[in-house]
Amino acid sequence: MKPLDVSQLLRQHQSQVPEMARSAVDRVYEDLHRRIVSLELPPDATLTRAQLCEDYRVSQTPVREALQRLEQAGLVKIYPQSRTVVSRIDVTQLNETQFLREALETEVIRRLSRLQDEDLVARLSALVDMQELLAKDTSQLSAFYRLDELFHEQMFSAAGQLGLYWLVQSKSGHMARLRHLDLPSEGKMRDVIEDHRRIVDAIASGVPEQATEAMRHHLEGTLSRYQRLREAYPNYFAD
Repeated sequence: MKPLDVSQLLRQHQSQVPEMARSAVDRVYEDLHRRIVSLELPPDATLTRAQLCEDYRVSQTPVREALQRLEQAGLVKIYPQSRTVVSRIDVTQLNETQFLREALETEVIRRLSRLQDEDLVARLSALVDMQELLAKDTSQLSAFYRLDELFHEQMFSAAGQLGLYWLVQSKSGHMARLRHLDLPSEGKMRDVIEDHRRIVDAIASGVPEQATEAMRHHLEGTLSRYQRLREAYPNYFAD
């Protein structure tokens, strides 16, 4: 069994993001998407095309097309001849994403539990070990989040369904923002780590029912705290 190079996996994860850095449109879209889902650009923030052109050193066309893609993803609202604002987190979008993730990821883990792939179990365990180290420092939230994404990406890849991982990612903008609201605490980070440990153990167990239950429990965590988060951040959520 080869030793795991986590830094190499992270670089591969970044390089595999579809449409990334292949054109000015992609560059603007990807960076604005990152800033929105990380809440660097919070709901109701105004995006000025002239300022974006200056910030990204591009013409109006790439900015316009990038904003149109973000609107299709439900992350911004374009008011023609007026302004563009970052959308609020929408519960309908959250429920749709939850349905999609549960349908796909429980099937992925069911298949993986039958494969008994020792290399996969080792890779996933090493990623969780890395998260353990980062959980001691909440300033490392961005790196913790990237490892979380990589944990799930590795499972889709091992199941031969990497394209479906990117489909889930493309639909997860609202859920990603909810997770960013939910995650910045050591307690929540510990919950994620414990869930990931259960998932790894369930895959290693070879019992599909145990594996799917572990995944379902993990995926339900953030959405179960929706109401509490809405009460804490009322201006972040759509009516």
